[in-house]
Amino acid sequence: MGRRRRAGYSRSHLIERPNVSQLSIRPIARLRTERSSIKWRRYAPDVLPLFVAEMDFEPCGAIVDAVSLALASGDTGYLDGPGPLAPAFAEFAERSWGWHVNPDRIHLATDVTVGLVETLRVLVPPVGARVVLTPPVYAPFYEMVGEVQGSVVEVPLVEASEWSLDLERLERVFAEGVDAMLLCNPQNPTGRCHSRQSLEALAELAARYDVPILSDEVHAPLSHPDAVFTPFAPLAEAAGVESFTVTSASKAWNLAALKCAWIVAAGERAADDLTRLPEEVAARTSILGLHASIAALDDTEWRDAALAQITANVDLLAAELGEHVPEARLVRPDAGYLLWLDLRDAGLGDDPAAVLRDVGRVAFNSGPTFGTGGAGFVRVNLACDPSTIVEAVQRIASVVRARRPLELAEAAAR
Repeated sequence: MGRRRRAGYSRSHLIERPNVSQLSIRPIARLRTERSSIKWRRYAPDVLPLFVAEMDFEPCGAIVDAVSLALASGDTGYLDGPGPLAPAFAEFAERSWGWHVNPDRIHLATDVTVGLVETLRVLVPPVGARVVLTPPVYAPFYEMVGEVQGSVVEVPLVEASEWSLDLERLERVFAEGVDAMLLCNPQNPTGRCHSRQSLEALAELAARYDVPILSDEVHAPLSHPDAVFTPFAPLAEAAGVESFTVTSASKAWNLAALKCAWIVAAGERAADDLTRLPEEVAARTSILGLHASIAALDDTEWRDAALAQITANVDLLAAELGEHVPEARLVRPDAGYLLWLDLRDAGLGDDPAAVLRDVGRVAFNSGPTFGTGGAGFVRVNLACDPSTIVEAVQRIASVVRARRPLELAEAAAR
């Protein structure tokens, strides 16, 4: 069943942290007192938070220095364009993925969701647009389509082939007529990096049926060492597809609050369309976020250390589940620190996150919120201390063990 595999790994020495001198992880007790984000305030203190995409790691020193310098110098005004961020990202994309980005085709946005919504507004009719999503997918995608007064056309991923794009169904839907498609690559929540072959096929279909593609690639800088990430833009431009990549340093360097993202146009047509973005899209972007993003893209040692911890945490979770919750199956991510966990055989119903939060006092993202294919799953945040993962699995195991007699009784009654 591909990446939907049973957890069964050796636990020996996995709880030890990798040798990552650039990374420190704060204890949960300290995080609860020092941080005020929803990760630490939404639920009661006895709930272990492994839901929203926020890291427990101490911040990158180069970013702290860059933001502190901007504050100290009073560089806290407005923006009207990406300035030095554009060549910084172009250089990063070139050395990371061999992607040749024209800095003149980069536009600012407050964050990735704003970038996607504002680009959609430029492209689609003001009411009634049909926008393709490929669930299970990042839940706010549904809200974005609602913001532009559109309707969602679902083309679910194919679980049996490692959560790949359903190209045959996409062609049928494109042929029926759609106004745009939101692509998530690397995919959230599965962590899947879509293959080059499937992305080339998607580009060919989009060119044939003239469907603009908006690609959220925010998790790409956290591609795992054994995975290959393929940017969509070069393939789209080669095929003559109008395409837009929206990305940010927010996920890989934990900068969500600094509000800076960017939109990259693939091709002249896309570049022309981005000139119609309202000026306020750039003006509402944080100049502190811009400085932080440049520092992040220029100094990747912290990112590499975070990635080493994340991949070690994936192995640890697999080992712990194999020992304590053998009913669980994890989808090994190709990128990022979010993991798609299959609990359909654990007897926790369609929304295991609700049961685990209320009974086990551990918070994950709810699978059904990611659309079709999410029932029975949870999304797990692994950007944390290894001890947090061990404790989370113990809480899952206690809930599953407690419900087994009830499940057996219900089965007998049937």
